[in-house]
Amino acid sequence: MPDVEHLHIEDALEDSPQTRHLLTVFEKDAMLLKKFTQNMHNCCQRIMSAQNELCAATQSLAQHLRSFGVQKFPLESEDSVLSSTLLQFSTFLDDISSVQQVLAQQFSETMMYPLNKFLQADIEEISTMYEMFKIATNEHEQSLAKYMKQPMKKDDKSRVEVNEELYANRKKFHQTALHYYSSLNALQYKRKCFLLEPVMGYLHAQRACFQMGQDIILRADVEEFLGNIGSSVQGVHSDLAKETQKTVELIENIEKQSQHMYHAEPPADMPFIPPNTNLTQKAGYLFCRGKQVLLTTRWDRMYFFTQGGNLMSQTKEEVHKNPQFAGSLVMDLNEEGVLVESCVADERRHTFQLVAPISKKTVVLQAENYRERDEWIATLNNIIRDGGYMKGKPASAKKKEPPRKLSNSQSSDSTSGTGAQTPVGRLNPFDQSSAIVLNPAFDNAAFSETFSTRFLGSMEVKGDRGEQLVHSTIRQIMAARAIHNIFKMTESLMVVSSEGMRLIDPSNNVIRVEFALQDISFWSAHPDNNRLFGFITRNRVMTNPPETKSAEGDKNPVPTFACHVFESNTTAEDICQAISTATKVAYQALMEKRKGVTTTTTPKPKAVINEKNLLLKNIQSLPEDCGVKNNKYGIDEVDSIQDTLDDDLSARLPLSPDGKFLILTAIDEPPSPTLTSPVSSLKQSEDSTGAEAEESESEA
Repeated sequence: MPDVEHLHIEDALEDSPQTRHLLTVFEKDAMLLKKFTQNMHNCCQRIMSAQNELCAATQSLAQHLRSFGVQKFPLESEDSVLSSTLLQFSTFLDDISSVQQVLAQQFSETMMYPLNKFLQADIEEISTMYEMFKIATNEHEQSLAKYMKQPMKKDDKSRVEVNEELYANRKKFHQTALHYYSSLNALQYKRKCFLLEPVMGYLHAQRACFQMGQDIILRADVEEFLGNIGSSVQGVHSDLAKETQKTVELIENIEKQSQHMYHAEPPADMPFIPPNTNLTQKAGYLFCRGKQVLLTTRWDRMYFFTQGGNLMSQTKEEVHKNPQFAGSLVMDLNEEGVLVESCVADERRHTFQLVAPISKKTVVLQAENYRERDEWIATLNNIIRDGGYMKGKPASAKKKEPPRKLSNSQSSDSTSGTGAQTPVGRLNPFDQSSAIVLNPAFDNAAFSETFSTRFLGSMEVKGDRGEQLVHSTIRQIMAARAIHNIFKMTESLMVVSSEGMRLIDPSNNVIRVEFALQDISFWSAHPDNNRLFGFITRNRVMTNPPETKSAEGDKNPVPTFACHVFESNTTAEDICQAISTATKVAYQALMEKRKGVTTTTTPKPKAVINEKNLLLKNIQSLPEDCGVKNNKYGIDEVDSIQDTLDDDLSARLPLSPDGKFLILTAIDEPPSPTLTSPVSSLKQSEDSTGAEAEESESEA
């Protein structure tokens, strides 16, 4: 190590001008070193703060990545690949954050500690001793000047006091100078270690951090994970580029196809586009005439759309305030006499109106051009025509019998009936004003129960059974009632008997509607609300008379199905149980009636004889070890076997496994197995006979 400049402490007491000059050089060097060290301390403190901030930022990033799976993104599933990938990244960031935290601790120990010690213990000591040396020098010079001013005539006592004061101040000056010189000399050595130790500690900490990071981050599984994610990201970029290209082409095609829509009124040079008059659904913006303000009327732009047999409207403000708002009812197109036609209003162009004579309601609308106006008029008229009315005139005559009063005997719980027909067509779940009255004879019934119910609505359904179908219909009807703010419910007495079902007006005992028991195919209660239930009925399509049938024939009409929803005062399970009991009683009565007819009739039908021959043929094909000889049974014995099996079948009802519906028609029966035994042969004969008997009773 080269020689280090230092002050000669043996010259401190002499305090010559040369020594003083050399001292000023050392003091200037110490001041510059102090300034440099303070700036270095600021830089190291900045590194330390940045490292702490990096550690905190890494921890915050890891926590934020973990929160992705907690947040409910509308377009991201909970178990998405992106969520699991971000969670894996957060674990790696936690490892990196731990390494950064260790590095920050090492910075504090190996970089900041020696630098702080050098500033506080050495540099500050030099500054303090500089002030002390300056004070001691002044006191020594004052004492010396005072001593030198002593006159010759003064007594010895005064000279002794001044001499003692000079002694004390000179000794103090000498001691201070010795310590001051030695500190300045030592500072020349300390600068060579205390300025190097912080930087050396920084590098050692970084090396240790890199080694630790290599052990944590540079692992095979991390490298494989990053490789897979990199490939996925590249694939996403490629898909994005393709999607962007497709989007650009799609935008160009849409712009080309939408040229005719930019003009509210097509110009003369644009090709003519006729209106589509075959639509049954339409939606778009129209101007609606509102209330009159002073001498002018107000026209508001609203979004109109058709839903079932209703014309609905929405405004942007309503949807913005409540995104689940389904719209307001403008007009019920099922109402009889609804008329849609063009009109002239407020000297505006392309206007048309909807007129409902019964409710005395008129809605005036305006389209942008003639094509939109004509399409709206044609669409609304098509909906009205499908509902059974066109321009206020019925499309087909519907015969309705006037309501009749029930007698005291007929208004009791014992009712009967074997046939019912529900209206065919689109069902309006909000129309509760119509009263369909049927008059089958309900006499004495073996089973009858009465319940107080409230009608909620009906909908045409595609199937004839299924709990999910009934529950879905209940939800749709309740949602529709809530959307349209319909709170009115019709009270009815529901009479469930073994002959059928009746809905009676409790105020005047008028029969509102009747359902035959064989037309009720399914019933179920709502799982969440024990007062809501629904049942599905079959709407039989009446065949044309023989003289009016077409060349193709009308032999197999396709039945439709409707689901009716009610709310009961008691639990809905009681009503469902009553329908199940009525079905069982009706089936037992049917089997007993069928058995009585077969036993009292002497001549055997040809079909039964053929079935007996088939039964004998199956018996003869049985193996010998079953205990039956090929020639053991005759015709009379087969009759006794059939009577015995009739008794057994009458005790066993053909209900579904869950007991929710009764198998009475041919379309409900499962495919018959191959005839290999008397039981299977007889069951097929019994099922076919039951189907014929049911059809004959339905026609009667």
